[in-house]
This record gives sequence, structure tokens and C-alpha cells, in this order.
Amino acid sequence: MAWRPRKTAPSAVARYGVIDLLPSSPPSPDAGAPQDQIRSKPGRPARLVDTTMLYAPRSGGVRRYLNAKRAWLAENRPGVRHTLVVPGPRDAHDGHGRVSIYAAPLPFGDGYRWPIGKTSWMERLIRQRPDVIEAGDPYTPGLAALKAGDALGVPVVGFCHTDLGALAALHIGEWAEKPVQKRWAAIYRQFDQAVAPSHFIAGRLVEAGVRDAIGLPLGVDVDTFHPARGDRAALRKRLGLTDRHRILVFAGRPAREKKLDVLVDAVERLGEPYVLLLIGAGAGARASDQVIAMDYQRDPEALAAILAGCDAFVHANDNEPFGLIVLEAMACGLPVVGVAAGGVAESVDEEVGVLASASEGGVFAEAIEALFARDMAALGRAARLRAETRHGWTPVFQRLTEIYARLSGARAFLGEAAVAAASH
Repeated sequence: MAWRPRKTAPSAVARYGVIDLLPSSPPSPDAGAPQDQIRSKPGRPARLVDTTMLYAPRSGGVRRYLNAKRAWLAENRPGVRHTLVVPGPRDAHDGHGRVSIYAAPLPFGDGYRWPIGKTSWMERLIRQRPDVIEAGDPYTPGLAALKAGDALGVPVVGFCHTDLGALAALHIGEWAEKPVQKRWAAIYRQFDQAVAPSHFIAGRLVEAGVRDAIGLPLGVDVDTFHPARGDRAALRKRLGLTDRHRILVFAGRPAREKKLDVLVDAVERLGEPYVLLLIGAGAGARASDQVIAMDYQRDPEALAAILAGCDAFVHANDNEPFGLIVLEAMACGLPVVGVAAGGVAESVDEEVGVLASASEGGVFAEAIEALFARDMAALGRAARLRAETRHGWTPVFQRLTEIYARLSGARAFLGEAAVAAASH
């Protein structure tokens, strides 16, 4: 659907004093021109602002997605100016397109921070003078993005990285799923376009009433995550293991929804020679002689080196929105054991691994045994090939920038060739 000005824009402008919030600068030749005409002018840089509270020092998929987008835009869309607005320990601007707004750390939040001031967040977004805003959560940043979009008369894309209803059921109780899902859907219906990292989450949004939600599976950096980075012998020496050990690896947050207890239960049922290596998630699992905990790896190349030295990747979350780490493991040449539910089931099948029928220790242990009964080398090669051929970042970001261009009318989102063609 083509973007149209929001009905609340005039009152929002009056209420929040948008002109006062914009940085002082000399009037441009376009001053006074209608906003849609300005955005459509060939050659004018387009401004994209991404905002989310899910960008933290130890965060995984969302941070990796935003960093990959930033790098891709710099290389492929030189006419797009990209800014990240995220929580931090203080208000700051790093001079390279990242704006931090103070937010208090979440207790036991593994580095995440919880912004509370929608108005101040909205004001900071407005100061960036975006053509498009992408909100990566339905919390304070997402709600502030909607207000900023109203105030400026620009489109706001809502990228849904989390199924809030399912999380509420897990952490609060099943009674909470329906009311939370209703609120979740009500927020995403306000965005000019809802996007999800899997068809699974897009389907959940559609079921909840967000009818135009788009499923856009994410990509992976196949150069960083590569089998050649692995050194099996060195990793085993580092972990105090021998060549006979079968290393099952999981990397992620120590969160309840990751179902780490299922992984520990499964490896204990299997016994020797299986070992479970938890990267960054050790605090969320019970102690076991067959579990080795390793610190969070902030450097993607260091993470890739560890993954590529293991035997298989295991992921027991049956409600995973997408599971970017699964693709990263596949790119490193690892077969995967997952669950036949959620976003992981969109990336994994019998050609690259095994899907357990349920997220239960016994069932998962059987799936692991079934995997190792097959040709592991062939599965690993197939996993790598799938990551290379189906999950590059370029198709993902081409589709996203097409969405930005359709909503905003800014041709810079389509690249130099499109801008040049439009100017002739």
C-alpha cells in the first residue's frame, strides 16, 4: 500500500513543536516544498532511522541484523544516510551514525536497558529528520517512533522480532497470552508496514489482525561465518576434550524461552561421548558434568571459529521468531538439530539436519542420535551450501529498501541506478 499522511499529523506537529526540535541549519532550496515532493527529488540523500531497545552489548540476532544492514547500506546505497537510535548508559552521539539515549539497565537483563520516556525518545527521533523510521520493538522506542512519524508525516515500519503473546504465556502464564497478543497486534496495526523475520511470525501477526504483515527471513554473513575458521583439534584442546567427543553447541542468551533445560536433559540422557557447549548461555542452565559454559563472544569471527570447530548445533526453542544463530552455524558447516515448530523449522529440514517433534529432553536426545547416525560431513556441506545460496543479506536488504522506497517515495533507497534512470 502506498504511504499516505497520518490523520494525526497536524495536531502532533502543533502539540510537540516539531520545528523547535529540528536542528538549526540554513534553509534548503526545497524549503516550503511539500514533503512528498522533496522526498521524490532525484539525488537527494534519504534518511533512514532504526530504533529499538533490543540493541545491547550482548544481544544477538537483532544487533547482528542492524549492523549488517548498516554495512550493506554503506556499500550499496550511498545515497542513504543511516542512523541508529538505541539505549545506552548515557546520552551520546558517536559521530558515526549511532545515537544513544540514557536508559536504566534491566535487572537480570543481560545488558539490556529499558527506556521509559516516550516524549524524549520521540524528540530525539525527530531531530534526525528521517524519511523512514524502522522500529524494532513495540516498547518505548516503537511507540515513540509512531509518534515521531505522526509529527513529521513520514512512514514508520515495524519490524517484529518477538512474539509477545507467546513470551507472556511462558513467563507469566497461559492466561496472559490473549490480552498481551491483542495489545501486540494493536501496536503493529499502527505501523505503515509490519515486517517479520520469518513466515511463522508474520503468520502470527496476520492471525492477530495485522493483515499486511510481510515475512522476510534474515540473511547471514557467509564470509565471516565459514567452515575454514574452525580448528577442531585446537578447540578440543582448549576445552579439555578428545577427538572422540561429540560437541553439541548452542550460542545465545540465557533466557527461559531458549529451553536450555531441554538441551541439558538431552545430553545427560545421551551420556558419553556427547558434550554440550553453551556460548553466552551458561548462566541459564543447571550445572552438569556434560555441560561446558563459555563466555559470550562479541566478536563474530571469534564466535565463527568456535562454531566451526564443533560437530552440530542444537536449538530447542519451539517458538523462536527466526534464529539467526542457526543460519550462522549452518554457514560454518554445522548440521542442526532443532524443533519442528517456530522460525527454525523454516531454515532446517532433513537435508541439513533433524527436527525433533517436540521440545522435550527424551525426544531431543533421539533426534541428536538420529543426526549422528547419518553422514555428518555431507549434512555439513549441505548446510553451508544452503546458507550460501538461500540466505545472503543482499536479497533481504534489497527487499527492505524497496519497501522503504514504496512508502516514502525516496528513490535513493533503490540505489544509484534507479536514481540515474529517474533523472533522465
